[in-house]
Amino acid sequence: MRIIGGQWRGRRIQIPSKGWPVRPTTDFAREALFNILDNRLEYEHASALDLFGGTGIHCMELASRGCMDITYVDRYKESIRFMRSFAKEWDIPLEVVLSDVFRFIKEAHRQWDYIFADPPYDMKGLETLPDLILEAGLLMPEGFFVLEHIATKTFNKTPGFKEARHYGQSVFSFFDAGS
Repeated sequence: MRIIGGQWRGRRIQIPSKGWPVRPTTDFAREALFNILDNRLEYEHASALDLFGGTGIHCMELASRGCMDITYVDRYKESIRFMRSFAKEWDIPLEVVLSDVFRFIKEAHRQWDYIFADPPYDMKGLETLPDLILEAGLLMPEGFFVLEHIATKTFNKTPGFKEARHYGQSVFSFFDAGS
């Protein structure tokens, strides 16, 4: 994998992913998403939460662009180990949390400007994720949440839904805290 923007643009990351249960966002889709985020986030002042963090590439992209308040959540111990090592090696103030995402949402006691979730496309309960995040009050008042999901799912009737961007079979659905 490679970082597509910011100070580490072009840097390749070797993920020790043999056997990891992850499906990283394609470079094409990630680049499209970050083109949108570049116009919506002031990275240096933003707080970000990455749910179902997997390989951590989303956090790496955020940090590369200057975001220094990033929380990474995953339940897979190898991913956690890798991200802790990455944060230490690159000297990034990254909070790495080993937890089930649904438990984390219930127990979180802070808010973020930007939340990203890339759950398994076939995950049971995927449809409830936007409601859970918004009801838990995890977003700052002007914040937004992006859910990556398969194109066969739609969230346009879900409270807080603002728009969906399609990139092949991947879709990024955007939600805000105010609706």
